[in-house]
Amino acid sequence: MIGAEHQSLQAVLAEFPAEPGSLIPILQSVQAHTGYISEEAVWEIAQALHLTESQVYGVATFYAQFRFTPPARHGICVCLGTACHVRGGERLMHTLQHDLGTATGGSTSDGRFDLNRVACLGCCALSPVVKVDTDIYSSMTTMKLKGILRGYE
Repeated sequence: MIGAEHQSLQAVLAEFPAEPGSLIPILQSVQAHTGYISEEAVWEIAQALHLTESQVYGVATFYAQFRFTPPARHGICVCLGTACHVRGGERLMHTLQHDLGTATGGSTSDGRFDLNRVACLGCCALSPVVKVDTDIYSSMTTMKLKGILRGYE
């Protein structure tokens, strides 16, 4: 583990009691600091809490909130709730998968975008909706979406 990353992880571990009940808050804190849970972090967390790496992975993989690869520079979420689905959300998702060359849950090879689906973004009256980072785009079409994505480095 690189020095700064190791020091950051040690600082996180120092915030919590060294007991198995601290595992989820530690995982959340590590991910908040680094954007993901690295193999090295799993090993160090396991050592600190007297768990096996399998136990740490078992808990972390149970929850969808944890990721094990570095995040891309920008995150795309396509809403596929009922209103968005009916108004073309699935078509937007297929277009993105094709144009970006990645599957749902994946990242582009250049590390530019992560592509994910969400059940609902709570913007049903504005459907179909796509979120890029923290920006919400409403009444999306494939052409509008392609133009918007060109604006993200």
